[in-house]
Amino acid sequence: MQFVQLRKSARSRPRDLRAFLPTTREEMEARGWDALDILLVNGDAYVDHPAFGGALIGRFLEARGYRVGMISQPPWQDTSDLLRMGPPRIMVGITAGNLDSMLNKLTAQKKVRSEDQYSPGGQVGLRPNRAAIVYGNLCRQAFPGVPIILGGIEASLRRIAHYDYWSEQVRRSVLLDAKADLLIFGMGERAVWEVADRLRNGESIRDIRDVRGTAYALRKGAWEHLEPSRYVKDGKTVVLPSYEEVRADKQAFAEMSRAFQFETNPGNARPLLQAHGAEAVYFNPPAIPLDTPIMDELYDLPFARAAHWSYEEPIPAFETVKHSIVTMRGCFGGCTFCSITEHEGRVIQSRSAESILREVRALRRMDDFRGVITDLGGPTANMYQMRCKDEAIETSCRRLSCVYPGVCENLNTDHGPLLQLMKSVREEAGVKKVFIASGVRYDLAERSPEFVRDLARHHTGGQLSVAPEHSKKDVLDKMKKPGIESYERFVDQFRCASEAAGKDQYLVPYFISGHPGATLRDMVDLALYLKENGMRPRQVQDFIPTPMSMATCMYHTGIDPFTREPVYTAHDMREKRLQKALLLYWDPAHHEEAREALIKAGRGDLIGTKPRCLVPPATGKGALPIRMSRAHPKGRAPEARPGDAPPPAPRRHPRDNPRPPRPR
Repeated sequence: MQFVQLRKSARSRPRDLRAFLPTTREEMEARGWDALDILLVNGDAYVDHPAFGGALIGRFLEARGYRVGMISQPPWQDTSDLLRMGPPRIMVGITAGNLDSMLNKLTAQKKVRSEDQYSPGGQVGLRPNRAAIVYGNLCRQAFPGVPIILGGIEASLRRIAHYDYWSEQVRRSVLLDAKADLLIFGMGERAVWEVADRLRNGESIRDIRDVRGTAYALRKGAWEHLEPSRYVKDGKTVVLPSYEEVRADKQAFAEMSRAFQFETNPGNARPLLQAHGAEAVYFNPPAIPLDTPIMDELYDLPFARAAHWSYEEPIPAFETVKHSIVTMRGCFGGCTFCSITEHEGRVIQSRSAESILREVRALRRMDDFRGVITDLGGPTANMYQMRCKDEAIETSCRRLSCVYPGVCENLNTDHGPLLQLMKSVREEAGVKKVFIASGVRYDLAERSPEFVRDLARHHTGGQLSVAPEHSKKDVLDKMKKPGIESYERFVDQFRCASEAAGKDQYLVPYFISGHPGATLRDMVDLALYLKENGMRPRQVQDFIPTPMSMATCMYHTGIDPFTREPVYTAHDMREKRLQKALLLYWDPAHHEEAREALIKAGRGDLIGTKPRCLVPPATGKGALPIRMSRAHPKGRAPEARPGDAPPPAPRRHPRDNPRPPRPR
């Protein structure tokens, strides 16, 4: 299989019927097409930009000679909208969008969000709950006999039996409920390309059973006669506890999660099988990571770099990323509350500097570009071109994090390629400023004083976001995050680098409340740490148990799947609010809940007016001062610790109204 020569990027014009993948019969006819080969159904608004997974896959397939059309956010009450371009010849691909549809709709407190950042004008209600399931069944009804392929982050992270926070139930594999023929998990370029080619060459979807990064359903008994996998030497398949077992037994759920995690390295992962009643789901090993030439080809695709001209209102998520550049994908951090590794993989896949500079020049040609690149990064800012020093070790390794409990001696942590890239981009003609807004992994950054120096001197706009998450070692161990000492060393480095650059700059630390392992007493200790160090954070994330993360397993089961020891979890919504209130102890709007939390934690001694106290005693005026403080928030609070940011004006946390992640 050979890559074809890709077309050069083209800029879009208003109502240019050929600038985007077709969304209507009129746009098809403008290209001279009578039918599509592949129809993509997308839960997000159609933005033709590489940060949006549907567009990325669509352009990738188009470049390989397929006639690809896109239908975004179709009404799900009937099939009429899906049929506007006719049935595709080869297959239908479905993605719920860049975020899980339930996470996109509901907050940690299970309240409906006021805005959908992936819809025009932020309008809510344009996609159904559990969109992958709804779209799958709708497409099955609309296109009988046409192969239905499920992909995207919702399908990827719900591919096995999983705990669903919003219904508080263990749900089946989304493949079965969506009634799709095949599920593509992870970053889907290799898998969707192979599946499309084999279908075009006349192979039946029922016979496509050996593509890496895919899962398919089997009827009862069929799995007893499976051919040995060609991807493992011994041909063995790992049988996970069944859906019925993990639904009824939390210990079985923890064992399933543990077994799954150890089969995520494409170099040594074995196939998985999980029974669901009379059916089973078979999972091929993950796809091989993309190498640099393929990554470059992806980002050289002819994206219009705009929302489709049919939208009258802007897409909020696009406004955030339109002038940003992705340098890499993947993350080897292994944080238990994050699912990036389960979707993008642990191996870092980097673009070449030449490809990135070509994208910088494409940005310069955009009418609204004013010389500011808002982000140069990926899931993490400073993992560019970092990999295991030895390929043989990388393919055989079953370690789940390359940096926890300490940085692996086999990991190449050289920041040199990133430093050179940063320099090249900021020296490009027409570029005034290059920000690094992706999260900085400070346990890596502290190993490179040169990176911290350039970060402070050239790439910080007064504030830099970092994520220590907590101060207590026991809680950080459950997160698989480095100790707070690593963060403190980075604070000192960044402060010194900022002073040397003659800049008054600050760090904006992110913290998590309600994480498995964190008790009210732990949150009191964290609040005291914040007070002692002069921090008054507004960036507090109430933990959300998202499908397939290991922290979600702990939340549901109360068991650490790695140590098999019990873990405390805050399930009660009231306690979750109390934990968050402790981190916002300085804000009068949260004093009432913080006092309640301190009393429940047995730390009523911290209520008072002494210097060590966290909150003042109740004034006897009831809730009036609290209501008034919400209506009239005070100006930003001072920060006593050098290197930590004065908080911005009060606003919703970006993870409460999620900002767009990198391409899925």
